[in-house]
Amino acid sequence: MSNARETPTRSPRSFPYELRTFPSRLVDGEVPEEVAKWQQAVALGFYADVPSLEISTKYVQCEQADGRMATGAYLIDSQAPVGAWGVDYPVATYAYHRKTLNVGGGTLLPVHQITAVTVRPSHRRRGLLRAMMSTDLAQAKAAGIPMAALTASESTIYGRFGFGVSTHACDIEVSTMRGLDFIVPAAASVGVVEVADASVVGELHNELFARVHATTLGSIGRQDMYRLLAAGQGNYQSMEPAKNVRAALHYDAHGAVDGYVTYKPKEPAVEIVDLLAASDSAYLALWNFLGSLDLIESVTWGMAPEVDPLEWAMAAKRDYKRTTTEDHLWLRILDTPSALAARNYAVNGQLLIHVGDPLGHASGIFNIQVLHGKATVTRCPEDGTVVAEVSMGVSELSSLYLGTVSARTFAAAGRLREDSSGAVERLDALFATSEAAHCLTSF
Repeated sequence: MSNARETPTRSPRSFPYELRTFPSRLVDGEVPEEVAKWQQAVALGFYADVPSLEISTKYVQCEQADGRMATGAYLIDSQAPVGAWGVDYPVATYAYHRKTLNVGGGTLLPVHQITAVTVRPSHRRRGLLRAMMSTDLAQAKAAGIPMAALTASESTIYGRFGFGVSTHACDIEVSTMRGLDFIVPAAASVGVVEVADASVVGELHNELFARVHATTLGSIGRQDMYRLLAAGQGNYQSMEPAKNVRAALHYDAHGAVDGYVTYKPKEPAVEIVDLLAASDSAYLALWNFLGSLDLIESVTWGMAPEVDPLEWAMAAKRDYKRTTTEDHLWLRILDTPSALAARNYAVNGQLLIHVGDPLGHASGIFNIQVLHGKATVTRCPEDGTVVAEVSMGVSELSSLYLGTVSARTFAAAGRLREDSSGAVERLDALFATSEAAHCLTSF
């Protein structure tokens, strides 16, 4: 008998992996072994704690409510070395669920939300991410889903798959040492704010988020875990209830709840856990409440919008500090005619655009004709009889989609080509939005 470690027997195949997709759900009230091992692989990739059976069950309950589908890449025709994870543990993970994206004008577009993407360090640069992504996007396109989305841990990975940055999230720090003074005090004093148990927020979350989602450009559906996260009852880092999460509710003139904030006091600061407001007055009133907390010098929030009414409502604008701005929601158009026809447009007009797509889902020449804010989008022949006026990649079009960036900026960056004089200006006029897109969901 030898105590030397055995070396794995690897298949000579160029891609010695099998992709398996299965629902994340309980079977007879228990977590299937396949799901439990997939969860452990995800925890490894994100440096999270290994979930206990109890915590794993809670995760799956939430994921089952979302209809999450999990994919794992498994080694085939090989054996693991003694002591290492077996081949029944995936070497790469991927998951999706489907909800909706607010694209303006009251339209909620079906969207394919990608999450839990990991590749084990010992199996990188073997085409695993490309295989999982390509297969999944093709299946989403075939299912008639016009848009895919993700929130990225790393910002340099997903552009090559056609994703483009579509919203940003800001870390802000608001000084409250002297309280919050508003230029128009009455605007921040509409309705009533009262303290509540944080557990109440878990009961209010889904209905209130649905109201916010329906009126916020760039908002994307939240997964079931958010009702626990918002109430301090758990998240994918820990399912231990937090003992220091506080809550306040905003009541409108009719006594109905139209906003809440949950927060963690960390004297002399307060960190916002979640803030939802279905009206501008609720938003300012909740901030007014936070500014009135004794012994607190500042309030921080990691999901503030790029264009924040609070900044312009405060009398001392310099007390509002935007400490970090990062890419947040990434979109990826799968069906160009369907996606472009779904959103609203600022002006009437017509434009011929060429879209390049490395995976082929969104590519082609398209004629956009806008009348009364709605577009008719038709695919044109690519035999040389139709010449596009502006050309770009699907990543660029996906970033333009919610008005996050201008075509002129992309042209200056070398990422968009104007083939007909004045086409960039016309494209910007068509895609202009009256509000900045904001996403309050990470997934």
